[in-house]
Amino acid sequence: ILVDNTAGHEMYSFMDGFSGYNQIKMAEEDTEKIAFITPWGVFCYRVMPYGLKNAGATYQRAMVTLFHDLMHKEMECYIDDMIVKSKFEDEHLVNLCKVFDRLHKYKLKLNPSKCIFGVTSGKLLGFIVSQHGVEVDP
Repeated sequence: ILVDNTAGHEMYSFMDGFSGYNQIKMAEEDTEKIAFITPWGVFCYRVMPYGLKNAGATYQRAMVTLFHDLMHKEMECYIDDMIVKSKFEDEHLVNLCKVFDRLHKYKLKLNPSKCIFGVTSGKLLGFIVSQHGVEVDP
């Protein structure tokens, strides 16, 4: 459904969350559950580390919560991959601004080296999406 919902738009921006899971703060009551012992003492994570069984689901739930009103309209989100989509080129900057405002509000960061802005097609989960539909990535 994610790929199908993304296809058929004139313009896209593909963005990647910077160190995705590490941007999610651990609940204080959960930090002791992921503590670890070293010769220098007991330590616990303050942010969600990679490797937790439910880290992917937790990150996805956070993104859906933060972007719920934009999802399936101006954007799609799959874990740390965000796609801003626009039916028309002239509305794309407005849609990007909505997403950037939300990212700023919640202090989320992007990985600029993995972001592509203002393109007519792009790769998504092994497919190429464009205004013309969905194709398998060769």
